[in-house]
Amino acid sequence: MLSPDELERYARHIVLRDVGGPGQAALKRASVLVIGAGGLGAPALMYLAAAGVGTLGVVDDDVVSLSNLQRQVIHTTPDIGRHKVESAAERIAALNPHVRFVGHATWLNADNALSLIGDYDLVLDGSDNFSTRYLVSDACFFAKKPLITAALGTFDGSLTTIRAHEKTADGAFNPTYRCLFPEAPPPGTVPACAEAGVMGALAGVLGSMMALEAIREIVGFGDGLVGRLLMIDARAMRFETLRYTRDPANPLNGDGPVITDLSAHRT
Repeated sequence: MLSPDELERYARHIVLRDVGGPGQAALKRASVLVIGAGGLGAPALMYLAAAGVGTLGVVDDDVVSLSNLQRQVIHTTPDIGRHKVESAAERIAALNPHVRFVGHATWLNADNALSLIGDYDLVLDGSDNFSTRYLVSDACFFAKKPLITAALGTFDGSLTTIRAHEKTADGAFNPTYRCLFPEAPPPGTVPACAEAGVMGALAGVLGSMMALEAIREIVGFGDGLVGRLLMIDARAMRFETLRYTRDPANPLNGDGPVITDLSAHRT
């Protein structure tokens, strides 16, 4: 049940035909884990908290630095030096006291991924490296959790939803992250944002779209991004969508899967 305060807070959602009271109640019951409280995770967390997602978890072992503040809008100047999960918790509590926040000040790895992800209904990956993206996507497959994953470039970004543990109407598995990106690019070929730079407002756009896709997944309206990659070109202000399908040769849920656990992610 929604309290009188919640009914007023979420009034603009509740009057939406595709959300309503049942949709808002679903948001209140939901739990979402966000990987990274950085450029993508920051706006996603704020909009998910504002939307009334009942439980928000964040995995991030980093501390706030001055260079983060150009795009990581959940943190402020006085937060410099604090753990990101601490400053995020403070901002979310101020924004919406009805949200339960769980901070995991740790580095996601093969040993803790399944236990962390298993406690949540939905995962948002806003990490900034391929090793974490592959780990999160594989862990979500084994934990049977839907995943919304995004990547941010200098003036470009992409977003998709992965439900590789589920099957289509014809009995085939949905595509995995590995169907879209079979292999990570060689080390050094994709520069980090500290080297190449990143447009702060673009992080806000893409992070907000992650939150929108999460809300859509929870409430159940419209058409999701399973099997579709949304691409943003900020220079041309262009949005395009690419369809992709399951690769029978992919090593996770292909015809002859060879990845059966997370041991390959251990270093």
